[in-house]
Amino acid sequence: MPPVTAAELAAALPHVLAAPRDQGPITGLCLRPDYGQRSFPDRIRMTRAAGIPGERWLTAPWARLPDGAPDPGIQVSILPARVLPLVWRDRDGTPHPGDPLVADLDMSEANLPEGTLLQAGTAVLRVSGLFNEACVKWKVRYGQAAKDWITAPGHPALRLRGVLCSVEVDGEVSAGQMLRVLR
Repeated sequence: MPPVTAAELAAALPHVLAAPRDQGPITGLCLRPDYGQRSFPDRIRMTRAAGIPGERWLTAPWARLPDGAPDPGIQVSILPARVLPLVWRDRDGTPHPGDPLVADLDMSEANLPEGTLLQAGTAVLRVSGLFNEACVKWKVRYGQAAKDWITAPGHPALRLRGVLCSVEVDGEVSAGQMLRVLR
């Protein structure tokens, strides 16, 4: 299946931006124990100390603090549920993006400014100020148009690639539960 086109992404933008603002269902969970590996559990545990146990955040983070420790602001990534079917078309031949949570929620900066708290099951997450710009793997897997859409003028504030969060309160989340904005 060919990658999504710029025209398809432009046409889909109003639907993506119409996601719920205060709460939305968590439509999928994913774990990335190592590069290129994915599992799809029914629930995941999240902790302040370890992020998501079994994920590679502790061992191979892409962002680190000045002391070399993994940056807690990237412990959990959440992908907008309305973006996933646009880009992940070849489900047999292309890996899932790997975001631990996929949820139908407006993830724009206007709706979820840095510091916003999110309830995910019994866990509480804090939206970080780090931008999920869609790494080079995103471009390779889902196409140049999908990469350009994330960083197009005016689009970074929409957070079309989702949000990055730290775990503030340990807990568990299951697929089908609601992701709630704590205002």
